[in-house]
Amino acid sequence: MPIPKAELHLHIEGTLEPELAFALAARNHVELPYADTEELRKAYLFEDLQSFLDLYYSLMAVLRTEADFEELADAYLTRAAAQGVRHAEIFFDPQAHIARGVPIGTVIEGLSRALERSEERHGVSTRLIMCFLRDQSAESAMETLEAARPHLHRIIGVGLDSAEVGHPPAKFKEVYEAAAALGLRLVAHAGEEGPPAYITEALDVLRVERVDHGLRCMEDPALVERLVRERVPLTLCPLSNVRLRAIDMLEDHPLARMLDAGLMCTVNSDDPAYFGGYVDDTFHAVHEALGIGQEQLRTLARNSFEAAFLDRDAADEELRARYLAEVEAYSFD
Repeated sequence: MPIPKAELHLHIEGTLEPELAFALAARNHVELPYADTEELRKAYLFEDLQSFLDLYYSLMAVLRTEADFEELADAYLTRAAAQGVRHAEIFFDPQAHIARGVPIGTVIEGLSRALERSEERHGVSTRLIMCFLRDQSAESAMETLEAARPHLHRIIGVGLDSAEVGHPPAKFKEVYEAAAALGLRLVAHAGEEGPPAYITEALDVLRVERVDHGLRCMEDPALVERLVRERVPLTLCPLSNVRLRAIDMLEDHPLARMLDAGLMCTVNSDDPAYFGGYVDDTFHAVHEALGIGQEQLRTLARNSFEAAFLDRDAADEELRARYLAEVEAYSFD
């Protein structure tokens, strides 16, 4: 059994495997421009973030009903449990579905059906994080937050994703202030393709608690020092970084140096159906490519639970303590 871990950077739409895509397409009478699953898998070769996003959004056309979103989430949770995931904080992109005529309630209710039975069925506790698309307007983000109000009991926080360059975090200052006023937790993608200054902006303007990616902090020693001092979690996605050309080869990834610098790193799968591996596959990959040792893998697992949003009440803290005890007791032999 893999080491117990939390996954904190996972886009549920990015878990759409070709087999499920074709099954949902048939059910919903959606014609895909691929002959079969093998041809679709061959399309999962990307030049950059934008070429990935083009395919990612086009395949969402198969997701139409609550049952579709329920099946999508349940399929991920089945795979995640086999990869040692004990807690998952799952991103979803409501704007991408609303734009296709799928109501936000359909998305949230469908996902929630799978999440609510996840502990019993899979042994995985869950949280749901609603992301805003940063290449859309701040007004659209605010409208999405308003549309989500009847469903906020199912959502723990908000995030910011999609194409980063040219869309600085400060663009979303007001919607993040509104989300904070509603008691939602705050995270944001920053420093994947965008510069280190985007990380600083996410911290100072959006007041995020975690930075998703944060890869390029290593270009700014003062920022690294701050992230270490404030113990800001970074949700790194090494396989994603390689597939989207943020890093040429996994052997070039700065994860080992980031750990040595004292940064609170976690390792996650991002969009695993597209990027060639789920989270424990990523653990194995960094172990082999970067020489990340067993105790460093334990540190990554420990960090994931410490960075999780498991602090709503005493039951949450008890759950976190139990997960951390499992990490400490784990034997790699």
